[in-house]
Amino acid sequence: MVQLITICGFALGSICQTESQKDSLPKRYDVLKTQHKIQIDGKVDKVWKKAAWTSYFQDIEGSKKPVPRFKTRVKMLWDEQYLYILAEMEEPHLWATLTDRDAIIFNDHDFEVFLDPNNDQEQYFEYEINALGTIMDLFMTKPYKKGGPMVMGWNSDRLLSAVQLKGTLNDNRDIDKGWIVEMAIPYKDLERPGRISQPQPGATWRINFSRVQWTMDMDGQSYKRRIGPDGKRLREDNWVWSPQGLIDMHVPEHWGYITFREK
Repeated sequence: MVQLITICGFALGSICQTESQKDSLPKRYDVLKTQHKIQIDGKVDKVWKKAAWTSYFQDIEGSKKPVPRFKTRVKMLWDEQYLYILAEMEEPHLWATLTDRDAIIFNDHDFEVFLDPNNDQEQYFEYEINALGTIMDLFMTKPYKKGGPMVMGWNSDRLLSAVQLKGTLNDNRDIDKGWIVEMAIPYKDLERPGRISQPQPGATWRINFSRVQWTMDMDGQSYKRRIGPDGKRLREDNWVWSPQGLIDMHVPEHWGYITFREK
């Protein structure tokens, strides 16, 4: 038996929604403008105190799935050059193996950003990073289900990023606390013919964040992904800011909204 929780509000009328309907509503976040230089080093300096944390991530399918085992949340700021992102992730077992640019980073634990400045679900950008700081970035002309191929040859060459580890990487002899990702996404790299790439105060873009997490087993002093009874590795967990309702990040109409604010 499934129990639905009803949430009702009253303002010039009555608005009621079930918890499952609430999952389908994209999350929203106001990105405040900063006048101060942000040093991209993976450290949470005082400039970040101005920004609020997002809600903690949920399973990609929403509240019908269990709450993620480890907490993840994000802050954002902006200025005339960059969209700044700070992600904080709990992680008792820091693990990463991939070191080559544009490797398939979600084969490690990773943090991902999906960004659609034009909010039309057509041309968007994806960034992935692991605990080694290795980057995969790509451009999508349209979602896969609409026939859009990924353009892996696109690189965000001006991207600034850093990772700060709270523990020891690939060492299972202790319990780690987590890791922090800091990014500065340059608007210059988002330029496309006839497209919006520079935010203005009050502008709204679509964005979502994903965290891929694997179930691990000990392997000597390091780790390996767990293999199931069928001899195949267990499926990864997908934890996101704004639930997609299905296991697919490439459905931009389900992403959250960010609005750029000066105050």
